[in-house]
Amino acid sequence: MSVARVTLNLLAALFTAIAAVTYLIDHPYPRAQTEMKRLPLTWMPRLGAVLAAGSLGLLAGFVVPPLGTFAALGLVLYFVGAFIAHLRVGSRNLAGWAAFFVTVVATFAVNVIHHGFW
Repeated sequence: MSVARVTLNLLAALFTAIAAVTYLIDHPYPRAQTEMKRLPLTWMPRLGAVLAAGSLGLLAGFVVPPLGTFAALGLVLYFVGAFIAHLRVGSRNLAGWAAFFVTVVATFAVNVIHHGFW
């Protein structure tokens, strides 16, 4: 396994797992972000579950490589949706989003380069 692939997968899994936990425990920061984006608060557990599934999928990708690639792709799509939600309300505070997005895009890219799409 390449060092870059392992490092990026673990880093992305850690980032998304931490974010998932904050959504699932109803931490004030993701609650404020959800309210700012004018999304229903009932979406918080669902968003946390999607992040948790992505994180677990990245880790499972060490055993079943296509699963890790698809998990990374799912996380890329999740953060594209988050970007659209930011733009929809006119938010320009994108530093946190950018850190997550760059990490998951790099993870997806390194997985595709290492294993191919399938």
